[in-house]
Amino acid sequence: METKPKKSAEHFIKDIRRRTRRIFSSEQKILIVMEALRGENSVAEICRKHAIHANVFYKWNKEFMEAGKKRLAGDTQRDATSGEVEALRKRISSSKKLVADLALRYEIVKKSLAQLD
Repeated sequence: METKPKKSAEHFIKDIRRRTRRIFSSEQKILIVMEALRGENSVAEICRKHAIHANVFYKWNKEFMEAGKKRLAGDTQRDATSGEVEALRKRISSSKKLVADLALRYEIVKKSLAQLD
């Protein structure tokens, strides 16, 4: 009878941490980085408050600064908000209706002129 090899305690703990890892939204990350930029609290205090490791904070801070540099340099395209997308869809729809109406009128005028000849 074969027995499964037992996992070490360290592997077991890492597995639990991996499964229970918190996921921060981009908004949460920005708020945490901005909190540090205000300078009211130290990075260590902010990390303790949000229960994150300092390495994670510095990674977010670096990503935040790099994104800001790229945005100011014009290297990235701005994502449209859902409201902007909806407004553009409405404009496209009305433009399509206008083009269809003009095409229909064009055909009518074309046939009328053909009958006059």
